[in-house]
Amino acid sequence: MVRRTCVAGIRALILMLSMVIIFSCGSDDTTDFMKDEMEEEMEEEQEEEEEEEEEGGKVEGVDFFLPNIDLNNWKVTLPIGNPTEVEPPEILDYATNETLLPFMYNDSTDGSLVFYTYPGATTNNTKYSRTELREQMVSGSNSTNWTFAEGAYMKGTLAMGDISKDTDGDYHGTIIMQIHGRLTNEQRDLIGEDDNNAPPVLKIYWRDGYVRVHTKYLKDLDATDTEALHTDAWGDYTGINFDQKVDFDPFTLEVKVSEGRMEITLNEDQTMIYDDIHMERWGIFENYFKAGNYLNTLDDGAFAKVKYYELEVSH
Repeated sequence: MVRRTCVAGIRALILMLSMVIIFSCGSDDTTDFMKDEMEEEMEEEQEEEEEEEEEGGKVEGVDFFLPNIDLNNWKVTLPIGNPTEVEPPEILDYATNETLLPFMYNDSTDGSLVFYTYPGATTNNTKYSRTELREQMVSGSNSTNWTFAEGAYMKGTLAMGDISKDTDGDYHGTIIMQIHGRLTNEQRDLIGEDDNNAPPVLKIYWRDGYVRVHTKYLKDLDATDTEALHTDAWGDYTGINFDQKVDFDPFTLEVKVSEGRMEITLNEDQTMIYDDIHMERWGIFENYFKAGNYLNTLDDGAFAKVKYYELEVSH
C-alpha cells in the first residue's frame, strides 16, 4: 500500500509539472485538451487510491484473510474412523489439530474455511461420507435442538472449490446445507427405535454448477403423529434448481424456518417457499442445522472441496 501510494504521488507530480509546461508553452486548444486529459487521469488515480483505502489497503493473494465463522456451537464429522467426530472445544483449534488438518483448514488467500472429503467412513443410515458441521445449540451436546414453531435462521456465504467428475464427465454432487430432524428420547422410545435419527427435511446440493433444493412430504396425510415419526412415513420431493447458475463463484444462501414454513433464498434474488400441510406436520420433530461437504458418490478417486467464507445461525 505504501509503495503504490508513493508511485501514485510521483505520477501525480509528473502530471502537474507537465501541465505547468504545457500551460506556459502550448496553444490554447492544445492546452485545454491536455488539461482535460490530465485532470481526468488524476481523478482516476484519486478514485483508485480511495478504493484501496476503503479496502484497508489489502491485496487479495498477498495479505492473509480468515473466515468469519464461530465454531463454538458446531461439531464436525470426518470421513475417517467410525466415523471420527470433533466437538468444541477441540474443533476451535482446527488449524493446528492433526486429525482435522487434512479435512478442515483455512485458505488464507481468500478467507475461506475449506471442507474436504472423499468416499470413506460413513455415519449410520447412510452410505456416503462427509466433512460436515452439525449444529449444537449447547456446545458439546446433541440433546438440545429446535422446532419449527420456535424458529431458526442460517446464513452462509460459500463456493465450490473443486470437485471430481464421473465417467460421463459430469461433476459429482455434494450436499452443502441441511436441516435434519431428530427424535426426542420419548419419541424414540415410543416407536421402538434404537437411536434418535429422523429424516432430513431439507437438503441443499451443489450439482453441475447449480444450487438444488430437496425437501420431504408426508406420504399419508391421515397418519397419526406417532405414525409420522417413522422415517419411512416421509417421501422425497423431486429436487428443484435455483435459476441462477453459481458454478465455482461465491454465493450466499439463507434458510429461515417458522411454524409450518420454510424459506430458502439464493443471493437475495430468488426464494423458494414451502408452507403447505407437509411443513405443518413436520412440526412434531426437533431439528438442527448442518453445513459443509457431504459427497454423494462412492466412485473411486472422487472428492470435493467446499469453501465457506461466512456462516451464522440464530434462533
